[in-house]
Amino acid sequence: MPRPDKKIFYQDVYSVVKEIPRGKVISYGEIACLIGWSNYSRMVGAAVSKAPATLQLPCHRVVNSSGRTAPDWEEQRILLEEEGVLFKANDCVDMKIFAWEWR
Repeated sequence: MPRPDKKIFYQDVYSVVKEIPRGKVISYGEIACLIGWSNYSRMVGAAVSKAPATLQLPCHRVVNSSGRTAPDWEEQRILLEEEGVLFKANDCVDMKIFAWEWR
């Protein structure tokens, strides 16, 4: 299977991220599935980390499949908590409660 076109892939990622509702999260892998590239969750992570600030995307709402926030981005947890997202004792978002039901 060919690799996705990076520019189109990033645009597709950003179109999903902008739709994540306040107080909800989605995983990198789920975004990859949504845009038709299920094996490219790491590329989703790259796209999210490189999102232009001018797009004002809620990138803080993207976490890993366990609900873990991005390393070295302490503000992410603060932003999520300000939206009412709760964390379990293991410092992961409670995905059973706060995962975005996009299906």
